[in-house]
Amino acid sequence: MIRHIVMWKLRGDTPEEKQAARLRVKSAFEDLIGRIPGLLSLEVGSDQSGADYACDVVMVSEFCDAQALAAYATDREHLRVRDELGDLRTHRYQVDYAVSEPAPSH
Repeated sequence: MIRHIVMWKLRGDTPEEKQAARLRVKSAFEDLIGRIPGLLSLEVGSDQSGADYACDVVMVSEFCDAQALAAYATDREHLRVRDELGDLRTHRYQVDYAVSEPAPSH
């Protein structure tokens, strides 16, 4: 199993604009649940720390294997979401690593 973690810093000049961007990212990615072969879980969370160095949003997802994650990268639904949200991000960070069991579901 592969855990895929992505964090974004988002555009927004006001707290309201930032919050709207966070909600847009959350909604768009959560809409992929059940649409991507090999995607076992997906969770999107917004930063609550308020630290100036923190990312605004994090997505933690798990794929059955590296091939499923690779297929996700070019899946048309994922590409649609990526293109839809592309103008919202200023920075993107990613970590992928192998895990032996799924994360606890909430």
